[in-house]
Amino acid sequence: MIDVAQELRTRVDEALPRLQKVSEADAARDQGPGKWVKKEILGHLIDSAANNHQRFVRAQRVDPFVWPGYEQDHWVAANRYRDRPWAELQGLWAALNRHLAHVIEGVPSGRLATKCEIGGEAPVTLEWLIRDYLEHMEHHLEQILTAD
Repeated sequence: MIDVAQELRTRVDEALPRLQKVSEADAARDQGPGKWVKKEILGHLIDSAANNHQRFVRAQRVDPFVWPGYEQDHWVAANRYRDRPWAELQGLWAALNRHLAHVIEGVPSGRLATKCEIGGEAPVTLEWLIRDYLEHMEHHLEQILTAD
């Protein structure tokens, strides 16, 4: 998983300067009915990092690992990301992901096949969860960085 950990670090290092170029006003600009503002999208990525941190650590302990799903709209609303300074959100996102890279790097290879059942969905492996996390993050970063 060293390759995934390094890719995560690289993605944070590449995205952070681009996120820092987004103004506070742009980060808070309404995207239309039912859509998150950029602050909330980054907040969703913070929530995803927090949820996946729990998964990545706990799944090293039990097999199968069974965990509830993630209610993303509730989490974003409860964390009130619209009310947070954009720079603080960037720092928190970067720090959480750097820590996740450290955790990922230390996952024993024998635990990567752990069956993980999240929110009643079909089981996947811990390795799949880790790799999917990176893809999910990249998808939402592109939403923030390419939005008008």
